[in-house]
Amino acid sequence: MSQQVTDRSGPLGTIARRCKGSGAGRRGVAALALVAAGGLAAVGVQHAEPAQAYGPKKDSIQANLDALVRAGVAPGALASVRDRHGRVTNYTAGVNDLRTKAKVPTDGYVRMASNTKMYTAVAVLQLVDEGAVKLDEPIETYLPGLVRGNGFDGRTITVRHILEQTSGLPGYDQPHVYEYGNKYYEPRDLLDSAFAKEATAPAPGEKMQYSNTNYILAGLLVQKVTGRPIGEVITNKILKRAELSKTYWPGVGDKTIRQPHAQGYLPDPETMKWVDTTQLDPSIAWAAGQMIATPSDINRFLVALQSGKLIKPATLAQMRDSNIFLPAGEAMPELAWQYGLGTIGFDLSCGGRAWGHGGDIDGYSSRTAITSDGRAVTIVVTADSSPVADGVFRVLDAFDAALCADKQPSQGR
Repeated sequence: MSQQVTDRSGPLGTIARRCKGSGAGRRGVAALALVAAGGLAAVGVQHAEPAQAYGPKKDSIQANLDALVRAGVAPGALASVRDRHGRVTNYTAGVNDLRTKAKVPTDGYVRMASNTKMYTAVAVLQLVDEGAVKLDEPIETYLPGLVRGNGFDGRTITVRHILEQTSGLPGYDQPHVYEYGNKYYEPRDLLDSAFAKEATAPAPGEKMQYSNTNYILAGLLVQKVTGRPIGEVITNKILKRAELSKTYWPGVGDKTIRQPHAQGYLPDPETMKWVDTTQLDPSIAWAAGQMIATPSDINRFLVALQSGKLIKPATLAQMRDSNIFLPAGEAMPELAWQYGLGTIGFDLSCGGRAWGHGGDIDGYSSRTAITSDGRAVTIVVTADSSPVADGVFRVLDAFDAALCADKQPSQGR
C-alpha cells in the first residue's frame, strides 16, 4: 500500500497511478453492483425538491453510491446533484461513525482538498480582470527573488505557467498524515522543501507537471498584490459574492470541521481497518488544498463561476482554453482529461464536456464538475485511499453517471 499523503501529486491520486494498465475502463452500474464486499448499510436519498421532479435516472445515482460503499471503497459517500433547471438533490450512503453506525449527514461539510485550486485560480484571475496581474508576466514581477533553486528561475516562469501546472517546479515533501496532521506549516516551509530538489522537468511551458508548489505560489501572489491574506481575499471576493455560506477557509491551527460533517477515514496498512483522520491540520496544502465546504456549496461555486458572477466571460474562456493533457497515469487515457487554469475539462460518456476539479486529502476524495447547460455534480467518498484496487475508477464512473443522469437526449454525440 502506498504512503498516505495530503492532496496527492496528481488530481486523481496514487490509486490511479497504481491501477494504470489494470484494464479498468468504463463500467456500468450493473458491473459496479456485482463487486463482492462486506457492505455497510446504505442511507437513502434526500430531495431538496419533490421526488417526482426527477426522472428514474436519478435512482441510479443512489445505486452507484450504495455500490461504492458495498464494494468497500469507503465507509460512506455523499453527493449533491444540480440539474439543468437548478433543482438540487442530495444523496448519502454508508455510515459516518463506524462505532455508533450514525448516518452520513446530508450535504455535510468535507475537506475539499485540491478543489481549492479552483478558488485560488479565480482569486488570481480576478486580479487579471482588475489589471493588477498579467497572465504572461513572469512570477518574478510579483514575487521578486522568491523562485530560486536548483535550476529554477522566476524570471522564466509566468503566472500562466503556474496556474496551468507547466512551470516545471517540483512538489514539496508530504509526510504521512500521522506526522503532518498535528503540525502547522508556513507556505515558505513548503517552498523550501520544493526548491531544495533538482530540476527534472522540461523548460517552463513545455509540459504539465502537477505540483502543489504552483498553487502555494499562486496564493502568495494574491497576498502580495492585495496586501491581504489569501483566505480573506477568497472569503470576501468569492464566497461572499457567490453567497457560499457553507464554504470556508480554516483558521490558523484549526484541525476541526464544522458540524454537521462527514468523518474521513484511511485504511491502516497492516490491519486494513478504517482509521478516523477527520481532524488534521490542513496547512500543508494551504492555497493548493486547505478549504472546507459542503457538496452543494461547491456546486454553487461552479454555477457562480460559469454565470460570470466571479470573473469575466472572456477570462473564464481562458481558464478553460487548454491543450494540456494530464500526464499518463493521472487519468484513464480514453477520458482525455485536460488542465486549464486551475480547472480540469473532460468528455462525458453521454456526450459533451464538463469542467471542474477533484481533491484528495487523508479521509476524503471528491470530484466536482459542471456542464455547459448548468448540470453540476459533486461526489465525495469518505476515504482517499481504498483497499479496493480500482476504487478511484469506480468513483469516476459514478461521477460520470451522475453528470449524465439529467442529460437531454438531443444533446448526445
